Amino acid sequence: MSKLYVVPTPIGNLGDMTERAIETLLESDLILAEDTRHTQKLLNAFDIKTKLISYHKFNEKSRSEEIVKEIITENKTVSLVTDAGTPCISDPGYELVKSAREAGIEVVGLAGASAVTVALSVSGIDTEQFAFYGFLPRKKSELEAELKKIKENPIRTFVLYESPKRIMNLIEAIEEAMPNAVICACKELTKLHERTFYGTVDSVLRQLNSHSDAERGEYVVVGYNNDYEEQERDNTRTGIHGVLFDKLISKGYSLKEAVKEAVEEGAASKNDAYKASLEIKKFFEEYNL
Repeated sequence: MSKLYVVPTPIGNLGDMTERAIETLLESDLILAEDTRHTQKLLNAFDIKTKLISYHKFNEKSRSEEIVKEIITENKTVSLVTDAGTPCISDPGYELVKSAREAGIEVVGLAGASAVTVALSVSGIDTEQFAFYGFLPRKKSELEAELKKIKENPIRTFVLYESPKRIMNLIEAIEEAMPNAVICACKELTKLHERTFYGTVDSVLRQLNSHSDAERGEYVVVGYNNDYEEQERDNTRTGIHGVLFDKLISKGYSLKEAVKEAVEEGAASKNDAYKASLEIKKFFEEYNL
C-alpha cells in the first residue's frame, strides 16, 4: 500500500543516518528533496538510486497536489527529506503532509536527527516546557516585536535558529529585550568544529566576540527568560491596583477589607496587595480624596 514517509537526515554527521532511514529511501519510488544537489550527495554516500525531485518552499503548494495525486493513482511510496534534520520543522513539508492526511494517505514519521532536540539536550537549560520559534524576522522592528512576544510568553525556555552572519545581531537584540536571559548558542551541531557558548546573554556576547569563527556555521540558540518573573510581578502589581479600586468603589470597602478579600480570592499575594494598598493610600492623600 502507498505511503508518505517523513525521513530525517543528518544535521552534519553522516554517522547519524539511521538504518531505517536508508532502507526507507532505498525502497521508496520517489524522494522529495529541498535541494536535490545537496540530497544527491547524501544518496550517493549510501548508494541509494531512488528517483529524486525538488520540493521546496517555492513550489510546496503546487507540488503537494501533484505528489498526492501520484501516490493515489500510481500507488507510489514517497519519502520526504530536507537538507538537514526533520522535515516540517522550519523546513518544507507541512503542505504535503496536510494534503496527504486529507486524502487518506498513510503518513509515517521516522525518528532521527533534529537540531532542536540536540540543542535542547546539551543546553543545560530547563526543557520541561519550551517554545520553538525557528528563524526570527530580519527587519529590526519586526525582530523587536517577536522578541517582545517571546519575553511575554509564560513558557520561558525558547529555541531559535539563526544564520552565522546574523548571530551577533540576534544575541544583541536578545540582550536588549531580555537582559537577564541565560542562553546556550550552539554552533555547527554534530560537526567537526561544533561549539557551544553558554551563560548570561552578555557573557555569550563576549564569548562570541572573542571567537574567530563566530560567523561561520549555522546556530541553534536555546534561551531561558529570567525577565519573565520580574515582568509577571509588575503585571500582578498593576492588576491588583485595579482589583482594590473596584472593591473600594463598588463594594464600599475600606482598604484593609479590600486587601483581605483580594488575597483570599487569589488576586495577588498578601505582600503585593499590601504594597498596592499603600500606593493607593498615598494617591488618595496627595489628591485629598
